[in-house]
Amino acid sequence: MVSKVSGEVCGTCEGRTYVIERQGDRAHARVCSCSVRCPLCEGRGFTYEVKEQTFSAKVGPKRYEVLVPCVCQHRAKRVALFNDIGLPGVTSHASFENYRAANEAQDRARNLAMHFSHHFDKAGVNKGFMLSGPVGTGKTHLMAATLKHLVLELGLAARYVEISLLYATIRRGFQEGKSGGEIIGPLSDVAVLAIDEMGKGRGSQFEMETLDELIARRYNAGRTTLFATNYSLEPERRASRTAAPAGYHRPAEDAKSALREQELLRERVGERIYSRLCEMCTFVEMPKDTPDRRRLIQEADMRPGSPPTGSRGTGR
Repeated sequence: MVSKVSGEVCGTCEGRTYVIERQGDRAHARVCSCSVRCPLCEGRGFTYEVKEQTFSAKVGPKRYEVLVPCVCQHRAKRVALFNDIGLPGVTSHASFENYRAANEAQDRARNLAMHFSHHFDKAGVNKGFMLSGPVGTGKTHLMAATLKHLVLELGLAARYVEISLLYATIRRGFQEGKSGGEIIGPLSDVAVLAIDEMGKGRGSQFEMETLDELIARRYNAGRTTLFATNYSLEPERRASRTAAPAGYHRPAEDAKSALREQELLRERVGERIYSRLCEMCTFVEMPKDTPDRRRLIQEADMRPGSPPTGSRGTGR
């Protein structure tokens, strides 16, 4: 926020009036201390707005004041919406500005996410996006930056889920007497849903039915969904695929890992779901030789005489 006295921008929130921090395993937003007591309404929560209306042709237009919610109330509501997203704590720093692209595909992914965020039509239908690539190339980073903008700047309701954790949550729900629909329902109805690690899992009947129901509900309702995956978006498997660099998929036994490197997202989710994804999303795939930003930071920290760079990077 800009101080009325000095004209300086708050050094904590940099004028945004809110701060995003890591709180446990989640990213958490709060109203900045510079804006806790709103200078517009002085903490009352409402302001007066002058309106003009013609009640009779003889009297003509009349001006009058009405009570309206102050902008600080909208800010508080958006902060609360952000804390319902469920973004991982490691993405609390994520923004479009600090995303570092190492190749043209990453640059295209960032531009796609930025354009989607800044041109989102709250009254219309918005095509989501699917980001594919090796681990450590910023897919989760870009989804987090997108959700931050949609929620905190536009006031949309959104949710983030990692698909394997969703399966685990539903299984725990069964033990507590809940149905899968009770957990999927809110995810089906939210304005924007981000699904991370698409294609991950055992591929069991339970997982495939859960994913199919969630995608079908959102597809039929025309709701916007964002995805990130480690699996290739190529339509067909190549005759001789070159081996992906270590780390493209989650660590596992060599034999199983080699098999996963051959898999396409289409094979992981099935033809029905993949066909719908093609209509729901714009695809961007990062090359398999795209560097793992986290690994580069760690290797730089290990060089003799190098100052620690910390954990800041492009995210997952």
